[in-house]
Amino acid sequence: MNTKTTHIAHVSKEKKNLVEELTSLLKEKKTCLIVSIKNIPASQFQEITKKLRGKAIIKVPRKNLIFKALEFSGEEKLKELESKIKDNIALLFSDEDCFKIAAEIIRNKSPARANPGQEAPEDIEVPEGPTDLMPGPAMSELGAVGIKIQIDKGKISIKETKIVAKKGEKISRAVADVLTKLDIKPFYISLLPVAAYDSKEKEVYLNIDINIEKNINNLKEAYSKSLPFAVEIGYTCKDTISFLLQKAERQRLALEKLSNTPQTNEGGN
Repeated sequence: MNTKTTHIAHVSKEKKNLVEELTSLLKEKKTCLIVSIKNIPASQFQEITKKLRGKAIIKVPRKNLIFKALEFSGEEKLKELESKIKDNIALLFSDEDCFKIAAEIIRNKSPARANPGQEAPEDIEVPEGPTDLMPGPAMSELGAVGIKIQIDKGKISIKETKIVAKKGEKISRAVADVLTKLDIKPFYISLLPVAAYDSKEKEVYLNIDINIEKNINNLKEAYSKSLPFAVEIGYTCKDTISFLLQKAERQRLALEKLSNTPQTNEGGN
């Protein structure tokens, strides 16, 4: 009986200390980033946290403890984060800007092997070229998924590139086994930024969507549209000046052509 009481008291103290620590971090650190850790294996989670060492503190507390910390912080704005506190989430505290740290998390993706039943994120292909596989059972396994092979210098070589799973298709066990043998990792695992709180600006961001490639493409598209518009309205800068000079030259030639055109006398005089 005494042992049980001591154990409960010990756990309660641990929880109390954790809530106090979370409350302090919410006040002291510039950024609190909520990230999803769903489907991330423990080994890869540890690898990701190592990469963030020195830049962020990561905590994986229970939901009820997070709610308590939000309450004890005394910051009314933090209540907006409650809808984002679900299972399989972690809290990341940093002195860096929330979007900067979120972008770094996305960049630090870890490649992962394919499992049977997963949907292919893109077309998954096995490239042509040499492998480290020795002739044997692997030959029939590769052939079973439509990969053409040959033996080169005592090892299996892929004769031509083969798409073994198209985007959106579920990966079969045979394909997953072949990809594993060839050490092809078509998936990427990372913490997924969900929401953030900036304690310095007292701002809450509930829908963080960091897609660096998409944003770069959007900027390129915006630039391609803005340049002809700037030329059309005659806006002068280093990017438009050559186009404006070309436009002026075309207009000069057009005016010159008009001025050299013989005028007809409609009155017959």
